[in-house]
Amino acid sequence: MEPRGKTIVVAAPSGAGKTSIVRGLLAQHSFLAFSISATTRKKRPHEVDGKDYHFFTNEQFHAKVENGDFLEYEEVYKNTFYGTLYAEVNKIWAENKHIIFDVDVEGALNIKETFGDNCLNLFIKPPSLYTLYERLKNRNTETEESLQKRITKAEKELKYQTKFDQIVINDKLDVAINDASKIVCEFLKIPS
Repeated sequence: MEPRGKTIVVAAPSGAGKTSIVRGLLAQHSFLAFSISATTRKKRPHEVDGKDYHFFTNEQFHAKVENGDFLEYEEVYKNTFYGTLYAEVNKIWAENKHIIFDVDVEGALNIKETFGDNCLNLFIKPPSLYTLYERLKNRNTETEESLQKRITKAEKELKYQTKFDQIVINDKLDVAINDASKIVCEFLKIPS
């Protein structure tokens, strides 16, 4: 796929604040547009299909894989898939905007491999694993078992941070958004 704009990929362990930072960047910069990911996970009560995610059954998701509809996809948790649809990427570039992705760590590395220098990979790091645990627990969307799975996965994902172009520590959300904004503007060569 030949890039028609730049891509900014924001990745982090679950609960590190990547979605909040992406929302902050989108609120500040009209030249960015969000690539809505596809997933097979269950929709949370506050989420809207087609706005937060494209929600698919496993069968629907795998049909799209077979059809070659994904730029990248991963089985993030057992039988829970996430992916980036080519249709999303093409739609945003048709609007003459730069794409911002909110994806898992492996997906971020795959997108970087596809777009190379046209891609900024931004890793959002929690101040500590304890803070991450507390954030996940306070969501009230996890069982103790799923919480432990997310923490175990986070420990592995934190080891990948050195493969990213930039790291932003999310201790205070407003500071992290401003730090990410400066990095994005510098990458796009746009005054911040």
